[in-house]
Amino acid sequence: MAARIPGFDYQRVAVAEGVTLNVAVAGSGSPIVLLHGFPQTHLMWRHVAADLAADHTVICPDLRGYGDSDKPADTDGETYSKRTMGNDIVALAAAFGHERFMLAGHDRGALVAIRTALDHPERVTRLASLDVLPTLDMWDVMHGASAAIGFHLYLMAQPVGLPEQLIGASPDAFFGHFLDIWTRDPQAIPADIRDAYLRACREAVPSIVADYRASAGIDVDHDRIDRAAGNTLPMPVTVLQQDWGSFLGFDAGALWSAWAPDLTHETVTCGHFMAEESPAEIVRALRELAQR
Repeated sequence: MAARIPGFDYQRVAVAEGVTLNVAVAGSGSPIVLLHGFPQTHLMWRHVAADLAADHTVICPDLRGYGDSDKPADTDGETYSKRTMGNDIVALAAAFGHERFMLAGHDRGALVAIRTALDHPERVTRLASLDVLPTLDMWDVMHGASAAIGFHLYLMAQPVGLPEQLIGASPDAFFGHFLDIWTRDPQAIPADIRDAYLRACREAVPSIVADYRASAGIDVDHDRIDRAAGNTLPMPVTVLQQDWGSFLGFDAGALWSAWAPDLTHETVTCGHFMAEESPAEIVRALRELAQR
């Protein structure tokens, strides 16, 4: 049996034509949707979700293209845009009877969450972003030798064919590399969870690449349109990031302030996988956001 979050009910929910998501749900009270990052599945929220379910309805999907959710072929360049994936999340919440909800995302899930909040501000009451920059800013600050840390962004931005072939030739080595170098506490991702992540990624190479390819194309276009129009995030926003220091050469808080007038920006002392390495701190920040 696939790994699950104990105490959560699992369902398959249709969110678009031909697309159903694998979703874990538990709790009652005001809804919060938690979106996972790369190279993970909804299981990354297992500690945080269990705690929040004491007084929230917690909804943890695998994003389209990831985990046990459907993985449609990218036939038009928009199938894995963050706008399309965000529309999935709005439809998912509505399927559970929630027209308005709090939204938190990590890494790729944070990019989906940001786009969802920009496109549907009437639906997203509060937004939390874990350890990522908005897409447009991410590309703007990646340059010179420091950009080597994001080599995978450039690899998966290439046209269909080469990235899929290279990654598919040794998927466990590729995806496992990030699980190894992005965590400060290896015990935070135990063997059974690591195996679940690698299995899921191994079965999703084309869709994961399509997700990243969209972030180098159509997602940038959508961000540029919003920036030119002066669109910002009107809801309270909490941004949590690990201590990037001065290595990357930019002020993350200042970049975020341009998007989020009502911003709380905090540094978390851990690696990239903060919901697994520092779950108590993430729960604390999300509970504080829920009260804003």
